Amino acid sequence: GNPSRSNVDGFQCGGARAGTAECDTIPAKLPFGPTGWKTVYMDHFSLQASDYKREAAYYATLMNWKVRSDDGTKIVLDIGDDVGSVIVRGGYVAPPPQAPRPPAPGDSAVGGGRGGRGGRGGAGRAPIRAVWDSFCWGIEPWDTKKVEAELQKRGLNPVADHDGKDFQSFHVKDPDGFDLQISNGNKKNRRKGPANAPLPAAAPFEPTGWKTVWLDHISFAVSNYKESTAFYSALLGWKPTGDEGSQNECEIGDLGNIIIRGGGGGRAGAAGDTTGGRGGQAALPARRAVMNHIAFGISPWEADAVKAELDKRGLNARMDTGGPLDIHDEKTNYKSYHTTTPDGWDLQISNATRSSRTVR
Repeated sequence: GNPSRSNVDGFQCGGARAGTAECDTIPAKLPFGPTGWKTVYMDHFSLQASDYKREAAYYATLMNWKVRSDDGTKIVLDIGDDVGSVIVRGGYVAPPPQAPRPPAPGDSAVGGGRGGRGGRGGAGRAPIRAVWDSFCWGIEPWDTKKVEAELQKRGLNPVADHDGKDFQSFHVKDPDGFDLQISNGNKKNRRKGPANAPLPAAAPFEPTGWKTVWLDHISFAVSNYKESTAFYSALLGWKPTGDEGSQNECEIGDLGNIIIRGGGGGRAGAAGDTTGGRGGQAALPARRAVMNHIAFGISPWEADAVKAELDKRGLNARMDTGGPLDIHDEKTNYKSYHTTTPDGWDLQISNATRSSRTVR
């Protein structure tokens, strides 16, 4: 695999490890016949936080996400013109902390954490009190009865979740039991009128004026990345870019990318580590998937200016170039920073756009 993609989570499948048993690059067989569906819209993410109003105000102020609604129990934010929305709700209770694990050799988090796009939060990170726990994708073609029948035929037990006449959707579980929602959502039927509701809490700092323009990637840690890659490829038409033995990055249509990592190829399940999905630990007693972080491309981008804005607001900024190069090196194509939200979630912002989605 490409070395810039291999150096993640303290586990590499390039160089001497390439072709070894623990870096098996043979993809899993599809779990069922392809549906022929195409993913055409990032409808929404679901985010649960301990202080959802504060968390929503942070994203609105830093990333310029627009508040569409606030019903007192949940807040809907429009992320960008082509990125969809996020539903922010409260009530998150963090699980008991796990005992720290000694750093593994080659761990990209050691010494500043510049290594791969795995993008851990780094030492001294605040407790995580938020979780992005589901996503909803709009597909085509859509016929409610036919979609339900195709899901049932594949043994996915769809649960209907419709909203009036316009929005039709079904919830299913992926191989790890992760909540996957499939809908008829698109830009025309999901955004009616401007998103101009007020901030749900005081702005934590001065707005940046940045615009979120691209879903750079979702870091998705699962029990067996081969099985999950095959599942999403068969069901939603996501395009794998290559099994490298520890992960497989998929293109979600023309909407963005997802890095599916963990398990498979001789690795232990990575989804148990919510801070970065690192391998090399005991197998989990039950399957589990988690979004460790999401990277969003912003505009305008200039590396020093972005860092200066983060610094000015007292926010941490950990460089991540997808490899060992410095962010100022002329050979560096992928440029990003990780920062931390008020509830401790790892947010990554980058220079990636639709036209440069393969910049790394």
